Amino acid sequence: MANEVKLHGVTGSPFVCRVKIALNLKGIKYEFVAEDLSNKSADLLKYNPVYKKVPVLVHNGNPISESLVIVEYIDEVWKGVPILPQDAYEKAQARFWAKFMDDKCFPAVFKAVSSHGEEQAVAEVHEALQFLENELKVKGSKFFGGDNINLVDISATFVAFWVGAAEEALGIELLPKDKFPKLTEWSDNYVNCQAVKDSLPPREDLIAIYKKRFGKA
Repeated sequence: MANEVKLHGVTGSPFVCRVKIALNLKGIKYEFVAEDLSNKSADLLKYNPVYKKVPVLVHNGNPISESLVIVEYIDEVWKGVPILPQDAYEKAQARFWAKFMDDKCFPAVFKAVSSHGEEQAVAEVHEALQFLENELKVKGSKFFGGDNINLVDISATFVAFWVGAAEEALGIELLPKDKFPKLTEWSDNYVNCQAVKDSLPPREDLIAIYKKRFGKA
């Protein structure tokens, strides 16, 4: 079938959610293929034999792996709302901050969550998030992408939604409003964008996952 789009993923993954948001922004209809990561499908192993993980986008039979790579692919293939800036320098900056999310922010947040808010781990989260707070202050805009969300906003989806669920589930504080007013405001604005809201998993499901995986006995 021409222009057939399938997304292999799991509902609770912030990385899968990135792809959903990009697809929704572009108004692309797609089939979501739910994967069980404890019993990976033959298709997932075929489409992503290197990492064997989600998300995987399959467009007309061609698989694309890794969330940020997929988001850029979506932006290049489908017109409509741009996800990456057109200016070469601004595009490079967006890619830099998107990589920062995966290389610095996500590992720090995961460490803090898995340690139940250990002091040094939380300090590392705050150090990483301060860079984002400063970036929003410099930009003076609603989103990292200005008036509209872009690659950086999409890459930071876990900060806007998953962090809050972890805080509630485990009784820890990673994103205090008094310390990160701009980032907190950005989070509220971002999760209320329709394309984002339609892509997010139920908050109570995430809270339950965090309690089951990281909650103290």
